[in-house]
Order: sequence, then C-alpha cells, then structure tokens
Amino acid sequence: MNFSKLINIIFLVLLLSFNNSFADSHDKKKEEVLEKAKEIVKDMEEDEEVPLNDPFAGNEGTSSMSNIPSEEQDNEMSLYNFKLAGLISGKDYSYISLVNSGGEVLTLTLGQYLGEIQLVDLRLTEAIFKKDDGKFMIIDFNNQVRESNDY
Repeated sequence: MNFSKLINIIFLVLLLSFNNSFADSHDKKKEEVLEKAKEIVKDMEEDEEVPLNDPFAGNEGTSSMSNIPSEEQDNEMSLYNFKLAGLISGKDYSYISLVNSGGEVLTLTLGQYLGEIQLVDLRLTEAIFKKDDGKFMIIDFNNQVRESNDY
C-alpha cells in the first residue's frame, strides 16, 4: 500500500513538473508571436497609401467608347461619360441609376433630362434617351452607347 502511494506521488510530481516546463515555453512563444505582430504593424504603418482607383487604367476604364463623337467630348453631361448601374421598373414609376467617372450616382425617372437628352423608355438591359433632333441614344449594362433612329 505504501509502495503504490509512493509511485502515485512520484507520478504526480513528474506530471506537475512537465506542465510547468510546457507553460514556460508557451509564454516564450506567446511573447515571440506578439513581437512579430508588433513588427508587422510597424511595417504596415510605414507603407505608403494605395489609391482607390487604378492609376494605370487611364481613361479606358471610365469612358464608354473609344470613338466618342467630337460634339460629345467636351460635354460633361454627355451619356458617354456615364455607366448604367441599375434599372428599376414598376407599374407607376421607373428609375435608372447612372454613375459618372468620379463615382457620383445620378438617378433619373422617365421624362427627366440628362443634359440635353431625355429618358423616354427602358428595357431589362438598357435605357433609351431621346435627343432634341428626334434620334435615340441607347446605353446598356456593357457600357455601350449607340445612336438609332428608332427603338
């Protein structure tokens, strides 16, 4: 009986000594990880900020077509300077959302004007504008603007 108690006590002492050694190494690892994390944070603070838009894209990413008519190039309210972002069509009201190159959203309802053109109709994938001369301009979600005599 005394012999089994002695073995249990020795086993318990060995077990506790192993736990202490593991705890010490764990604290050291924890400190090493914290030091590495602090270094990473310092490196991140020293990095320069990155612009939100891609400076290498140029005007290609913001223009709807590469061959914009000359009378439309200087007009900032030209349909060629906008992208179709959304369409909502209902029984009573219909809306479209256009986004310009600066990221500003413009929401129009049927009958409203965008510069010199008027929103007259919309389909599931495109919006139709009417120019003063009776021609129509159609913009779709692929950012293609085309002119037509009818729609």
